[in-house]
Amino acid sequence: MESVDVLVVGAGLAGLHTARLLASRGFDVLVCERRTRLDTGIRTTGIFVRRTLEDFALPHRHLGPAVRRVVLHPPSLRAPVELVSPRDEYRVADMAAVYAHALSGAEAAGARVRLGVPYPSAGVTARFTVGADGARSAVARRLGLDANRRFLVGVEDVFPVGPSASAPTFHCVLDPRLAPGYLAWLVDDGHEAHVGLAGHPDRLAAPLPRLLRSFHQRFPGVPTPTGPVRRRGGLIPVGGVLRRIACPEGLLVGDAAGAVSPLTAGGLDPCLRMAGLAAAVTGDYLRTGDPSVLRRYDGGALRARFRLRLLLRGALSRTRGPAATEAAFALLRTPLGRAAASRVLFGDGSFPDRA
Repeated sequence: MESVDVLVVGAGLAGLHTARLLASRGFDVLVCERRTRLDTGIRTTGIFVRRTLEDFALPHRHLGPAVRRVVLHPPSLRAPVELVSPRDEYRVADMAAVYAHALSGAEAAGARVRLGVPYPSAGVTARFTVGADGARSAVARRLGLDANRRFLVGVEDVFPVGPSASAPTFHCVLDPRLAPGYLAWLVDDGHEAHVGLAGHPDRLAAPLPRLLRSFHQRFPGVPTPTGPVRRRGGLIPVGGVLRRIACPEGLLVGDAAGAVSPLTAGGLDPCLRMAGLAAAVTGDYLRTGDPSVLRRYDGGALRARFRLRLLLRGALSRTRGPAATEAAFALLRTPLGRAAASRVLFGDGSFPDRA
């Protein structure tokens, strides 16, 4: 039986970032991942927001052109609300390349990564386990930590496109008939297009691939692919950060910890920030053996940052028909509504502070 300081379960962005930070601090770190290749089973849309781009050393060669323009469309698709930021707000990544970059960084720091190794049959004993194994975390169950219970389910097509005469744009369509409790989207940066939708799984009017095909046909301006279409999808936890995400045997990061914005479902920024905090807390705990150190990784305190967005998530989830959404757009078209939308889409807030 092999022994290590830290076993990281899951080689997504959260797991690899945590592994790199811990290995760089001198710990013996092993990452196990059930997938045999990191370019398969990708679930995230790969949209990085400005504050992530500013605070983290991402591989810019694997990021698409900057997006400053967001257009919000009501169910009727008439009279949309256009918002333009003076700053570069979004860039969409080639996530397979980003994962490969993160893998190389973790290994260069000294972490060992084993693909095709499911948990818990890794044949390893560890002083501490980091669960970075997704929305339905096996580590959370094994350690008796909290588990995600509120989900959206999403699907997305990604494909290369030709150059566009218009500015790179993030289109969001709010239509509870198509995407109940969430939205459909098109991000076209003139390099790749991401066309997808997500909603409450028990309220979808048809299977997701059929709804996505309908969206392709209905929404104007969906570009023509110039290369192969890649499909991805999966569960999106939207209940906010879980309360109990650490114990003396291990902790959770990324989707496993519920580190996804309840309102926007954006998870890449909190994924990296929480991984930094998790690595700092894990390192201090392993060096001191003091369980009180783990209180710094308090899901309840992090969850408090979500109060407003959890309330807005509830309101969005309760919207059942297009008439209510159309009425909400009347408010979005006012100066106050536009300011509120800009705050959500272009705001500076995040969690936790970078470690």
